[in-house]
Amino acid sequence: MHLDPIDLKDAGVQDWQVLRGDLSFPLAVLKNSALQHNLNWMKDFCQTRGLDIAPHGKTTMSPELYARQLEAGAWGISFANVFQAGLGARHGVRRIIIANQVLQAVDLDSLSELLRAHAGLQVYFLIDSLAQLRLIEEWRVQRQSSSVFTVFLELGIEGKRTGCRDHQEALTLAHNIRSSPAVKLAGIECYEGALATCNHEHDKDSVAALMARVQKIAMACEADDCFETNEVIISAGGSAIFDLVALHLTPHLSRPARGILRSGCYLTHDHVQYRQHLKCVGERLNLKETLRPAIELVSVVQSCPEPGLAILSMGKRDVSYDLDLPVPEWRAQLGDVQTRKVPAHWAVTALNDQHAYLHFDAQSPQDQHPIVGHLVGSGISHPCTTFDKWRWMPVVNDAYHVVDAVSVNF
Repeated sequence: MHLDPIDLKDAGVQDWQVLRGDLSFPLAVLKNSALQHNLNWMKDFCQTRGLDIAPHGKTTMSPELYARQLEAGAWGISFANVFQAGLGARHGVRRIIIANQVLQAVDLDSLSELLRAHAGLQVYFLIDSLAQLRLIEEWRVQRQSSSVFTVFLELGIEGKRTGCRDHQEALTLAHNIRSSPAVKLAGIECYEGALATCNHEHDKDSVAALMARVQKIAMACEADDCFETNEVIISAGGSAIFDLVALHLTPHLSRPARGILRSGCYLTHDHVQYRQHLKCVGERLNLKETLRPAIELVSVVQSCPEPGLAILSMGKRDVSYDLDLPVPEWRAQLGDVQTRKVPAHWAVTALNDQHAYLHFDAQSPQDQHPIVGHLVGSGISHPCTTFDKWRWMPVVNDAYHVVDAVSVNF
């Protein structure tokens, strides 16, 4: 039955039921109970350690999910660029970390206008070189601007991505920031995610070494009066080994200071990549439960063209595949009131643009075979590259009734 367009906010009162086939497939859905569990879990994790969180908004690009994170106590939201920060600012985010370098004139123009247009907005971005600082200063002169941007000095890891590689380089940059009219230094930042291996001793040692560098440069900057804000911020924390960062994130400074994690994937978690990382977190913290997967991709068995092969109606345009292929979790016939776990021999082995190859044991009992028209719910690996394939996602309860919806704005 054709339905007229509705406002996204009204999705939860339409009496839609995914298993009944009220929405077309493939369809990415968010499990409400898992979202709430993850919000509460991370809030407790931060509060018990005296830390704050500014989760990466680039993961979801969803204002509705930002609102839930802020309501759960997030200090602010992090983004990867000025465009993304603009989405946050337009939807009520008032503390923003751009966890990346800002240096192009067009981005500095946009950021300056964003700060002018939104009273009370605080934006921080990263700086890691004298070359970047000079570009910002040149922009300020060319535009005859009075803008003073608030920045974090970034420390990096050899062979990895951005950030100062050694202490003297970082301290020299900090001194130049202090004398620049274009920027003011508010804190120190790093990203440790590239160190994650799930080898506990390796991860502990490598993170401790990185964070010791962070603390050393923070103390040197304080001693040389490089910080120009009332509060100093120390920020780190991807979604893989944030527990190890948290051990070292409280700044050892005499002035007011705040430790801020930036983990983003915790909200929806996943069924492969981050599930494995959180298993390791649970082992280190001696926890029976950590985060729960909240995002699933529901597709239809559209063809069983040969023994042992079924084709599902999802593909590279619908689900992440950069780290791992989707994992079949449950099956259902249209109209079922509950799902059933798929047989262990079911596996997605390849994706085309809009087809998934589901292989199964053709010699297994017939009731373990996929059937054309039936639904298959799959777990995903890496939330970031599933979200960017959708413009909206329904939020469902555990019975797959739609109770809400979120927009996605990549």
